[in-house]
Amino acid sequence: MTAFLYALGGYLAGSIPFAVIVSRAMALPDPRTYGSKNIGATNVLRSGNRVAALATLIGDAAKGWAAVLVARALGATDELLAIVAVAAFLGHVFPVWLRLRGGKGVATAAGVLIALDWRVGLAVIVVWLTMAVVSRYSSLAAIAAALFAPVAAWFFLGAGPLLAAVAVMGAVLIARHRQNIGKLLRGEESRIGVSAP
Repeated sequence: MTAFLYALGGYLAGSIPFAVIVSRAMALPDPRTYGSKNIGATNVLRSGNRVAALATLIGDAAKGWAAVLVARALGATDELLAIVAVAAFLGHVFPVWLRLRGGKGVATAAGVLIALDWRVGLAVIVVWLTMAVVSRYSSLAAIAAALFAPVAAWFFLGAGPLLAAVAVMGAVLIARHRQNIGKLLRGEESRIGVSAP
């Protein structure tokens, strides 16, 4: 029962759709109606409003970060922290409020990683930023970060439930980018900052 309650709390926190909330608050189009139709900061940026994109990024990261920190404050073991981490991430990917049609989870995963161990989070963010700056492809940066995350988790945290949680999030994140992988291979992927048609 304890594990279920932790998982439920993490999932509900992760399900908060900041992209939709921010867009409505700023009188912007629903992000599900343009670009990739994704509820992530990268797609919100395609609206041309950088403030909205930044607010979405912060909100999505904060909910993952907060879910793990609250669980830790409640005395959660590593096993329960791993459950909360994955649940918060899956909440963003499959939000109950949006009929399970969520985002890809990059920012939420980053928030979760920072809460689990700031060194892991920082290392993964550096990889994402480096790839994003060099390639200008958010999807490629996310895939690279997802592949690197378990390596960073193993290095800083060792084997255990937290490493397993990071590996699960990385695998799901890569799977969520399968269409982007196809577009990258065909040279059709949109670059960061390109406005939606």
